[in-house]
Amino acid sequence: MNNEKVPTHIAIIMDGNGRWAEQRGFPRLSGHQAGADSIRECIEVCGKIGVQYLTLYAFSSENWKRPSAEVKGLMDLLERFLRESIEEMIHQEVRLCAIGRLQDLPITCRHLLEKARERTASNRGITLVLALNYSSRIEIVDAARRIVQAVQDGKVDMDQIDDRLFGNYLYTQGIPDPDLLIRTSGEIRLSNFLLWQSSYTEIYVTSKLWPDFRAADLQEALNDYGRRRRRYGKL
Repeated sequence: MNNEKVPTHIAIIMDGNGRWAEQRGFPRLSGHQAGADSIRECIEVCGKIGVQYLTLYAFSSENWKRPSAEVKGLMDLLERFLRESIEEMIHQEVRLCAIGRLQDLPITCRHLLEKARERTASNRGITLVLALNYSSRIEIVDAARRIVQAVQDGKVDMDQIDDRLFGNYLYTQGIPDPDLLIRTSGEIRLSNFLLWQSSYTEIYVTSKLWPDFRAADLQEALNDYGRRRRRYGKL
């Protein structure tokens, strides 16, 4: 790609794991396992072309409503990913971050996540952001509460509150808004993901289910993005 057209930040709603498995007569969890290969491939491609941030919608706050066996399986897969991918992330200079109400994750997940964040903190390649126990509406409410507390503590004046200050109280503080949001499986909705941050984000939807989404599909999304003209409300 033309370097000027490479997105600084790509966000992905990784949808379709369960359907992929059901179409093949497999347990739903096997679709999530297969999707891990797509994650690794996208990280590698994004790192090579110069994308600076890749945010993956890994587990939403609403996902707790799924059957307990599937939730446990997803947490086990997260633990496995953190254990098995850490050396590869260090080798590829990937820096790991996470957003969401992380305090509600199982304790083993939290410990592994914190360890991975610490071990990759000095890496200078792409930043991988995992959205875990994440809800954009909850994020906005949490930000509002923190601002109210800051006002009450005398740290923020009411007249200072604007969209920029509000953004600094979101989970994504210090992370630029996504330039491109990709959603797999053909669903055309944001599903409570980065609602504030995606105000001017280019959206690309593909019918491919997440485990089938590979480097060529990512390149197709990037080519589509490269043909767009971002106006931000201007002519």
